[in-house]
Amino acid sequence: MEKQTIYLAGDSTMADYQPHSYPMQGWGNKLHLFIPDSVRIVNKAVCGRSSKSFIEEGRLEEILQMIKPGDYLFIQFGHNDSKEDAERHTSPWSTYHRYLRQYIDGARVKGAHPVLISPLCRRHFDVDGLLINTHGDFPRSMEALAVQEKVHFIDLCGRSAVAFKEMGDAKSREWLTWLRPDEHPNYPEGIEDNTHLNEQGAEAVARMVADAILKLNLNFG
Repeated sequence: MEKQTIYLAGDSTMADYQPHSYPMQGWGNKLHLFIPDSVRIVNKAVCGRSSKSFIEEGRLEEILQMIKPGDYLFIQFGHNDSKEDAERHTSPWSTYHRYLRQYIDGARVKGAHPVLISPLCRRHFDVDGLLINTHGDFPRSMEALAVQEKVHFIDLCGRSAVAFKEMGDAKSREWLTWLRPDEHPNYPEGIEDNTHLNEQGAEAVARMVADAILKLNLNFG
């Protein structure tokens, strides 16, 4: 019997990475640690994609060709939907909904279960040490659509924001790709990245998602 499958559709914060990018990791790479062995995870997230560009590149259609009744489609976009280029840009209360509905409807037509996941919070603190919302209306808009369409929703933006606030500016760097020059051969000049997780952060965020899955009582196995 073919395994039940979770398909991941999203951006760089969810995606798998090649070894030359290590220790940068997407949380989708670590989700298997918290999911029953009876469930397969297929990570189709791609760096730099928005809800729009993922579809227009044929990536959603690729998933829909494989997905089967009882599978899940986890959908996380928002980081790149706010970009200004025409290939990726969506508006939170109009075109963002229009594209997200294509994921929802596509999964449902195949008898699969869509799950909307708000974008991972960026680690962006102001001079007073307060966390800044860099995603605008996208997280709230996604939650509103989830209610409207009666879709399971995981507020990863909210959950990760709480974690970053609790850790504070300095401690929260431990979850992101922050490296001093020559600390790692993949980043000889160092890196200070407030968006992309490292291995520790990817595992922590995957645990957040798994905890939310448990609370939603999703039917696995």
